[in-house]
Amino acid sequence: MSGIVSAIAALILGFAIAALLGRWVVPWLHKLKFGQTILDIGPEWHKKKQGTPTMGGIMFMVGTVCAFIIGLLINKAMGGSLAEGYAVSSTAAVKLYGGLIMALGFGLIGFLDDYIKVKKKQNEGLTPIQKTILQVILSGAYIATLILSDNTTLRLASGKTWDYGHIVIFCLFSVVVLFATVNAVNFTDGIDGLCSSVTITAAVSFAVIFAIRQFTGASVLACALAGACAGYLIWNWHPAKCFMGDTGSMFLGGMVAALAYDLDNPFILLLVGIIYVIEGASDVIQILYFKVTRKLAQRTDPNATGKRLFKMAPIHHHFEKSGWSEEKICIVFSAFNLVFGILAIVLYAIAK
Repeated sequence: MSGIVSAIAALILGFAIAALLGRWVVPWLHKLKFGQTILDIGPEWHKKKQGTPTMGGIMFMVGTVCAFIIGLLINKAMGGSLAEGYAVSSTAAVKLYGGLIMALGFGLIGFLDDYIKVKKKQNEGLTPIQKTILQVILSGAYIATLILSDNTTLRLASGKTWDYGHIVIFCLFSVVVLFATVNAVNFTDGIDGLCSSVTITAAVSFAVIFAIRQFTGASVLACALAGACAGYLIWNWHPAKCFMGDTGSMFLGGMVAALAYDLDNPFILLLVGIIYVIEGASDVIQILYFKVTRKLAQRTDPNATGKRLFKMAPIHHHFEKSGWSEEKICIVFSAFNLVFGILAIVLYAIAK
């Protein structure tokens, strides 16, 4: 019972804190003139969003952390423990707190990127190489905590475990998972309300799975994240009063990845975060398709250019250019993500 109460409390508090923070954060960002610069290569109608305050992700970052801490205190006051499930290792605290710190670290990298953009009044912050190096270093630090605490086993929904075979394989695989997840979530943040609404469904799915696995601490964290994103959505729903920026999207990417590793199963992201996967894949496919078709066309015409599979990538822009409103994209994408999240919940419930 303590776990349910603390999780619900974290959900409500996360929402309240993030929503109320908007009353001060949005005017503050306006005052600092931390406005978003819109890329010329984006949809032309996005130009009207020029100057909308960015770095609004601060709202749900603070909301998540505060609600999580209070939720754990409530759980402890009611006599609950951090983790009781048979599928949770004795080092659950290391994964839980280490994952949250990692997510905040990604948020800090995003903040540096956003800060450089607004100061230079352009859409280029950290260089791709700088951002990649910082992400790899942070990922490596988090992976080191998993290794030192002996959290390097893949645990399937059935409860069966699988060894990666070698610590080097675990490290390389985990770096790829963390890097890909953070950047896929970043790709999803392209229209008003999309990234936050999709993350709500992912976080709720995680919260239920953790409840099934009796990992109370992680369930509280997932609920805090879901509530904080919902509170932020009040300010980010179309037409958005502020954007989360890389500050927020990279934090969300880190959080989603951390929750997957709290479950000892990064493959669960293929279900719980299916929209992130599709968004990231669509961008890669678009680039590869363009390069391949250009190369083939230039065999007969040296000046030929490539073709595009989608009207624009990531895929949410394809639907925008097909006539879908931003609200419709958010609702359909979130519902689709929730369906796959429910599938993941069913798998864990059956396997319990």
